[in-house]
Amino acid sequence: MVSRRGFVLGALAGAGALVVGWSVMPPRQRLVGSTALPLAAGQSALNGWVKIGTDDRVTVMIAKSEMGQGVTTALAMLLADELDARWDQVSVESSPIDPIYNNVATVVDGLPFHPDDHGPVRSTLEWLTAKSIREFGLMVTGGSSSIKDLWLPMREAGASARAMLANAAALRWQVPLAECQVAEGRVTHASGKAARFGELAAQAASGALPGRVPLKRVDQFRLIGQPTRRIDADAKVAGAARFGIDTVQPGMLHARVSMCPTLGGSVAGFDAAQASAMPGVRKVVAVKGYNGGTAGVAVIADQPYRAMQALAKVAVQWQPGPAAGFSSERFERELAAVLERETGFAYYTQGDATAALAKAARTVSATYSAPYLAHAALEPMNCTVRVENDRATVWASTQVPGLARRAAARALDMDTDQVEVHVALLGGGFGRRLDVDFVGQAAAIAAHVRGTAVQTVWSREQDMTHDFYRPACVSVFRAGLNAQGSLLAWHNTSASQAVIPQLLGRHFGLPIAGPDKTTAEGAFDQPYEWPAARIAHQKVDAPIPIGPWRSVGHSHQAFFKESFLDEVAHAAGQDPVAFRAGLLTRHPRHLAVLRLAAERSGWGQPPPSAPDGAPIARGIALHHSFGAIVAQVAEVSLDPQKRIRVHKVTCVIDCGFVVNPNGVRQQVEGGIVFGLSAALYGGVTIVDGQVRQSNFHDQPVLRIDECPQIDTYLIASDQAPEGVGEPGTAPIAPAVGNALFALTGQRLRALPFKLA
Repeated sequence: MVSRRGFVLGALAGAGALVVGWSVMPPRQRLVGSTALPLAAGQSALNGWVKIGTDDRVTVMIAKSEMGQGVTTALAMLLADELDARWDQVSVESSPIDPIYNNVATVVDGLPFHPDDHGPVRSTLEWLTAKSIREFGLMVTGGSSSIKDLWLPMREAGASARAMLANAAALRWQVPLAECQVAEGRVTHASGKAARFGELAAQAASGALPGRVPLKRVDQFRLIGQPTRRIDADAKVAGAARFGIDTVQPGMLHARVSMCPTLGGSVAGFDAAQASAMPGVRKVVAVKGYNGGTAGVAVIADQPYRAMQALAKVAVQWQPGPAAGFSSERFERELAAVLERETGFAYYTQGDATAALAKAARTVSATYSAPYLAHAALEPMNCTVRVENDRATVWASTQVPGLARRAAARALDMDTDQVEVHVALLGGGFGRRLDVDFVGQAAAIAAHVRGTAVQTVWSREQDMTHDFYRPACVSVFRAGLNAQGSLLAWHNTSASQAVIPQLLGRHFGLPIAGPDKTTAEGAFDQPYEWPAARIAHQKVDAPIPIGPWRSVGHSHQAFFKESFLDEVAHAAGQDPVAFRAGLLTRHPRHLAVLRLAAERSGWGQPPPSAPDGAPIARGIALHHSFGAIVAQVAEVSLDPQKRIRVHKVTCVIDCGFVVNPNGVRQQVEGGIVFGLSAALYGGVTIVDGQVRQSNFHDQPVLRIDECPQIDTYLIASDQAPEGVGEPGTAPIAPAVGNALFALTGQRLRALPFKLA
């Protein structure tokens, strides 16, 4: 069996002489794109990230998709602070598609290294990966990487523009550059001379890009680090914000689709006579599955309701695909059986865990499982496309605009430069909009009525039953304790499908070899100081489309790992917080997060009773994901019908330097609600290749009257920012599960939670 380190070293050796010279060159700049920014009247572009108008309006180019995470605000803050612009003069605009906007951080973070590994192999491979992705990567919003990826580029863009404005003023006034001061959207001189940004922008843009410019120290920040109201708040409150589904074009037609109920199936034939005769119907067409999607039938009509009504009248003969006969219940049993005979790919080893287990005075073992999960974003899949003779325009809520453009171009047999993509606000992404099946489908449908925009919208039922699901997973644990209750060994192997090979395969059509970090992340990449450990994963293929789901592997591996750790603490007769602390002696940041969560939650003190007098118990979980450290304490009771109620969640996060405290708290709260919905209700059942859940009546989300009080504490840090969008999701399930054990004595090892 090839080790993780052996695999990485082999990859480096295979690159050989091709990268020797290139690898030592510095990375290319991320300030100026390959094409000029589009400019409105009076605007000047100072680099690829900022335009300034004669009206003093500072327009920040946003290369990340806004899906409720507040990224437009945080990124604009980074640039505006270094530029020394006034916040009230800042607006945002989606960037074009260009290599300078490629997401470097998320790919580098996807390399299968343990966070404590700081060796030369890791640093070399990260360097080569970063350089490669700058040239050949993609614009991606995912992996909780937006701020981490652009922490320096946005600040450098602001500082560079600031220097250009100051230089323009110095030249205009014939004074030394060092005597020019920039603040609050103006450049001033001690002589009394002053000029607004808008007065200097054109002259500044005509000058040369400066070399390396100094960035502000933390104590010089004016915006960065301050609680800031979101830049898109007013538009959303007023209903003026436009999501993909809100796209309106002159004369626009509307399409509704019905896809084969069996995942991956196709259309054998259909009778459209009745539907075609209905008022407003323009076309009834078959459409194949694009980018891993499922084939179906679409009706194009002049009104959405007419398209829906006509679609119900189309008689379709389906051809089931490779998923026919697949059962999620049977697959879970298969995963468990696989773990009885396979040892899996070892992502982390420490000492000899098998030998340590053999010497243990006591062993603890358990099997955990998690189901397939749908994304269920509130805005269902939709895309608007207008196809003309040799051009196409796409309006889409997407996390990957470059791939969306490519999908549309391939569906229309065009070159990518013939397709223009407008990225709208996303009504939820959670990883689902990293796929572009709906874009290719919408483009193919629109091709039937060229010259007119066609908006394709999936019903909630089609959205729920034709997702790229979070994979089902089974995980087996064994731990060994000595006679004094100290941990000797930790042995864990899980089994599931692998997300990244599927994702890259359907986007690029190439087989992807090697380990997929997402299968085992949350299990192997944790800070606990195991005396001996082996943590592995076994990939098991299945004909079910899967994809990234908010926090990806962490979403279930955190539940497995933190729940079993509680089991081991209980077997050792130790307090769960104290037991964890004993495994974190060399990880002070993690230990600080754990202890603060315990302190702020009142851990060790009797919790209050529920409003109806029912007893409450607490459970804790600590997890490291996307560079952030999160601890959560959940307070849980049962109602008279034995339904689970979560009253309060105390959350502590160390995510490095906090750009916008408001945004971080909002993301933590959203992550907790998202994860709690899955823990209490989430689960997709597949029978004969067909998903049984179809809407929120049988796949509920947390209601407002069920939402717990959430107290979030941010640990101050001078480290660079890390992820925020996903780390809050992973620990909530184990925190609740551990509280339920403390409350009832039942150890729930499967999601969603169901008490006996």
